[in-house]
Amino acid sequence: MLLEVRNLKTQFKTKEGAVNAVNGVNFNVDKGEVVAVVGESGSGKSVTSLSIMGLIESGASESVEGEIIFKGENLLKKSKKEMQNIRGNEISMIFQEPMTSLNPVFTIGRQITEVIIRHEDISKKDAEKRAIEMLELVGIPSPEKRIKDYPHQMSGGMRQRVMIAMALVCNPELLIADEPTTALDVTIQAQILDLMLKLKEKLGTAILLITHDLGVVAEIADRVVVMYCGKIVEDGTVEEIFEKPLHPYTEGLLKSIPKIDEQCEKLFMIPGMVPNPLEMPKGCAFSTRCNKCNQMCINNEPPIFIEDERNVRCFLYDKNGGSEM
Repeated sequence: MLLEVRNLKTQFKTKEGAVNAVNGVNFNVDKGEVVAVVGESGSGKSVTSLSIMGLIESGASESVEGEIIFKGENLLKKSKKEMQNIRGNEISMIFQEPMTSLNPVFTIGRQITEVIIRHEDISKKDAEKRAIEMLELVGIPSPEKRIKDYPHQMSGGMRQRVMIAMALVCNPELLIADEPTTALDVTIQAQILDLMLKLKEKLGTAILLITHDLGVVAEIADRVVVMYCGKIVEDGTVEEIFEKPLHPYTEGLLKSIPKIDEQCEKLFMIPGMVPNPLEMPKGCAFSTRCNKCNQMCINNEPPIFIEDERNVRCFLYDKNGGSEM
């Protein structure tokens, strides 16, 4: 097992009260595996990834609890210096928007070589040579020339490729991709996904994909973790999730995908909105939007049940004989 997240809780303290952005999350990622974390905005996906990267530190206004076991060691017990050595080297991350993630006043060559020099005992010349090789690997033409460009001189797709090159230049064992194709058009999106898969096969990198796009999930993932209001409501393989979703929320997400072979006047939409984290429902967080909700759901928070050897957080599987975990 490469990564194990155990009972992860990330809380932000505000003037209005405490916000439990991630509340008891458990999942794992094996070597060379692609695990997708899906859910609407506000589900806790990005906060989970930032917690793993050590970019949310426990302090007066923030707290991170639980265990993040990477290669047998708990990252939450690492010092700042130890995490700096791990970030970009053993664990890398592609952020949502490359234009805000890349520094506009430095060339892309300097930004990529800085990562290499920070983690390896290597000369500037050799670091630049490897940066050029990585840019070529991610499909940037004339990399020896483009390495001298600034971020604003590149298209959105090119900047995303630079971010991928920067994330993979030290051959990390785990790549966290937070909405890597959100700002890209469909053609570039397909190219980026194809590139990530090829690099995974070539470098053996495990990928934790954070997304709300189930089309991307079907294309690239091995397993799926469905989050809602900071908790995992269901997990399973891609085939299990798409062929037999168990949780009503997962069913709603899948129904919301446009289908070419079906004619309908209006696309399905899950009613309501993700609840305010400061005003969560008493029972199940999804109860205010669920068409299968009953009094048990309104008054009680569902635990994890096991149904068909899968985890699902729904009282439907308590009534149907599902065994509580």
